[in-house]
Amino acid sequence: MFRMKSAFAVTALALMVTAAAYAQTGTTSSTSSTTPSTPAATSTSKHTMHAKTAAMPKTDINSAAKEDLMKLPGIDDAKAEKIIAARPLKMKSQLVSKGIVTKAEYSKLAAHVIAKSEKSEAKK
Repeated sequence: MFRMKSAFAVTALALMVTAAAYAQTGTTSSTSSTTPSTPAATSTSKHTMHAKTAAMPKTDINSAAKEDLMKLPGIDDAKAEKIIAARPLKMKSQLVSKGIVTKAEYSKLAAHVIAKSEKSEAKK
């Protein structure tokens, strides 16, 4: 009786691992209807959004137009004007040190911007 319970437990565990592996790859089958598909769809969409974010080119805060700056997360008309007035910035972290954005806003913004220096532009 104990061996039968152990065999059943091992089989059930193997089925759960297999179902989880299929859910992560996004393939569906008719036998996986007992597993909820919502977590798999959520993780896939997060992964897809991350890939789109990584592929987007970064905005140079030293040369971007006001309209381009306003497309960045948390940047409105007034903050775009402050960025333009503070140019040139040596590092993107100067957005916080010069009081243009808060640390919380910077954490959302930092992945989307760069601060190219004028010297590196002249060398090209």
